[in-house]
Amino acid sequence: PAAISVSRYSVFMRKWREWRMRNSRLLPYETIVKATSGEPEAVNAVLQHYRGLICYYSLVDGRVDRDTEEYITEKLLTAIFKYEFGR
Repeated sequence: PAAISVSRYSVFMRKWREWRMRNSRLLPYETIVKATSGEPEAVNAVLQHYRGLICYYSLVDGRVDRDTEEYITEKLLTAIFKYEFGR
């Protein structure tokens, strides 16, 4: 396997940061940190941010399947509270 050189990696990271700064559809870092600590407003902001995707992936025969929607929401909430920063 080929190793990625340090210079190529740093160029990639700089481009990624620049792209992320221009992309306003991403959740702010602070919101994610607050959500992982359990702040209700931040958790709600995360759920609202992903509401469209949750509904899209819950579609069954053109209708939103509520059981699937609840399952995906539950998995998202579980992932939020299990996430640890500083790894």
